[in-house]
Amino acid sequence: MAIDTQTTTSGPHPAVLPTAGAHAAPSTPPASAAPSTRRDTPAPPASGDGRLSGRARLVLFVLCAAQFMVALDFSVLNVALPVLGRDLGLSQSALQWAVTAFALPSGGFLLLFGRIADLYGRKKLFLTGLLVFGAASLLATLAWSPASFLAGRALQGLGAAVIVPTGMSLLTTTFPEGPLRDRALGISGTLLSLGFTIGMVLGGVMTDTLGWRSTMGLLSVAAVVVLALAAGLLPESRTTERPRLDVPGAVTVTGGLLALIYALSTAASRGFGDVDVWGTLVLGLVLLTMFVAVESKSPAPLVSLPMLKRRTVAWGNVGGLVTFSMMSTVIFVLTLYLQETLELSSFLTGLVFGVQGAASALAGAYAPRVIGRFGARRTLVGSLLGQGVLTAALLAVGAESGAWVATAAVSLASMCHLGAIISYGLVVTSGVPDGEQGLATGLVTTTQQVGLTIGIPLLGVLATTQASLFDGVRTVLGVDAVILLAAALLVGLGLRRTTS
Repeated sequence: MAIDTQTTTSGPHPAVLPTAGAHAAPSTPPASAAPSTRRDTPAPPASGDGRLSGRARLVLFVLCAAQFMVALDFSVLNVALPVLGRDLGLSQSALQWAVTAFALPSGGFLLLFGRIADLYGRKKLFLTGLLVFGAASLLATLAWSPASFLAGRALQGLGAAVIVPTGMSLLTTTFPEGPLRDRALGISGTLLSLGFTIGMVLGGVMTDTLGWRSTMGLLSVAAVVVLALAAGLLPESRTTERPRLDVPGAVTVTGGLLALIYALSTAASRGFGDVDVWGTLVLGLVLLTMFVAVESKSPAPLVSLPMLKRRTVAWGNVGGLVTFSMMSTVIFVLTLYLQETLELSSFLTGLVFGVQGAASALAGAYAPRVIGRFGARRTLVGSLLGQGVLTAALLAVGAESGAWVATAAVSLASMCHLGAIISYGLVVTSGVPDGEQGLATGLVTTTQQVGLTIGIPLLGVLATTQASLFDGVRTVLGVDAVILLAAALLVGLGLRRTTS
């Protein structure tokens, strides 16, 4: 069915349930549709006047709290790493594993767990992920050695790989496509962005006052609270048919993603000239190529190749990959600029990113309205364009002053970034059958994780290879802006006429 990009008005993430008007799905499902799903009967998500019901608000709170918790884990530990290293005896070179140990499983297993949730029950797997995440956070809190801490971080990543795709698919199968989902996923996207920013500020405060272990303890308590609420509130959702899990596909895609994420995350410290980095990068690409070959012959593929061939899936994920990788790079180089060039304190630097977080929250409140007016595809392209222009505006900062310019530009760029986050997920998954929602949201969140991983090693190294740090920062910002503007053009052309 050809979809006009001018009239698509769906909300921030996937569209799977038919609604009236502009959001209506075809009355006859396509032949390639996945098996139907069975769900417990939850309370209606909306009251008669179209507002969220009380139970729906609680469900939304639980699912958003889980996403926020995982986003917080990405950054809350960063500022505590030097203290943590001294306490546990981790060398400076080994500190990167505090981040990499989490990133590997959290990105590598997303597609696999998203598909398992489709087949065997999203609520069941979601609760399991929360249990693993909470126990792993407790292990990291009580860590008595480098090995025990890194084991806790790896298990945290595994729990996150379960929570993120299952939580998103539970949200999209609970809230029907249209204004309700616009609102629900606008809140979810905002908290996802805020979690990363708040984690940077909160991590510093907690480390200074309570010690680094408090950052992991906070996550453990949060997981217990969300688990207790989710068990009684969330509806079950899974396919009625039970096809066999595509084991060869699962092995090749998981191995490929693990190798790719490892290569890109370690390149930040070792450089792309390192043999280990190149070897795992090539291995990852080979395994992902094998995955495509396996899926083309599998009777029950882990990933439907026709889905990957959709322009919405391909170009939507390009947009998501670019917006995440380029914004993470901007935050990285601005942190260097503010602290090393302008010599601002950690507290003042945190305030800059606090303003950025507030701007993201504001964008999250208004993004669903923008999407409802202009459509998800136009919003995605416009958001990439705006993020690129405002990243270019950061080139106006000076070597001796520029904190105000940096604060204003990065805050406005973050508003556009938030619009891109919310809209790209919808573009990717709109029209996806309910039985493949875990897979679809797994693709969305895999793009998110890879984007967060690749930006800094690919561009951040430029900041340290120029004549001065300030020159390096400006070089990175310039390249970042060019990539965003090019992506806006390509995604716009790719989505101009799309067949779902």
